[in-house]
Amino acid sequence: MRSVFRLKPLLGLVAAATLTTLMGCATVDKMTGSVASAVRGDEKLSGAQEVPPVTTSASGTANIQVTADGAVSGSVTTAGVASTMAHIHIAPAGQNGPVVVTLTKTGDNTYVVPAGAKLTLAQLAAYNMGSLYVNVHSNAHKGGEIRAQLKP
Repeated sequence: MRSVFRLKPLLGLVAAATLTTLMGCATVDKMTGSVASAVRGDEKLSGAQEVPPVTTSASGTANIQVTADGAVSGSVTTAGVASTMAHIHIAPAGQNGPVVVTLTKTGDNTYVVPAGAKLTLAQLAAYNMGSLYVNVHSNAHKGGEIRAQLKP
């Protein structure tokens, strides 16, 4: 009978540890698991979304996919801009932020995400909160001529 009473605290400890672990998994899942390979449809790039806004006739379309493990793929197509580079940055709408992924130019008006591009857990969490954006730079607008906020 004494051994049964000694097991109760141990069983309680095991149950608490299991519950804590499961709660932790749920929290990580909220940060990283909400984009299970969903394809975002064509985000429209414009000068109005740049910070500060840019007056331009340039436009573009971003079709960027992010999987639950942070793998990134996709492309950006532009029109009306002599672009020099394009990136995915981390910052919410209305703010500028650092580069997360440098896109590769494959044509006069096309960029692609390089093979093997992957977000860190912090970057994936930012993506899930709508805090990643893509922008295209030009000689006329070195900080970026057109931009679109990526939506999870």
